[in-house]
Amino acid sequence: MNALFYLLVTLINLYQFVLIAMVVMSWLISFGVINTYNRFVATLWEVLNRLTEPLLRPVRNILPNLGGLDLSPVVVLILLQVLKVFIVKDLAAALGVY
Repeated sequence: MNALFYLLVTLINLYQFVLIAMVVMSWLISFGVINTYNRFVATLWEVLNRLTEPLLRPVRNILPNLGGLDLSPVVVLILLQVLKVFIVKDLAAALGVY
């Protein structure tokens, strides 16, 4: 059971890293530092979008439209952090694993 908690926390950490990479890459694309005409950049952008959109899209539907400001990655990062705390503290303590 202990290994399962470590696996879940590691997967959440990895997804948080992917989400941050997507945000940074979107800034780099929007400011013209990198462009999507490069095949590697386009492929990486597509992979990051496919990994993050399933969680970002429902949050974007709930949040109000703020123009060009997208706060959905911040909300998802906060929710993932809350989930990690719930997994590590509450569930693990209740099961006596940690």
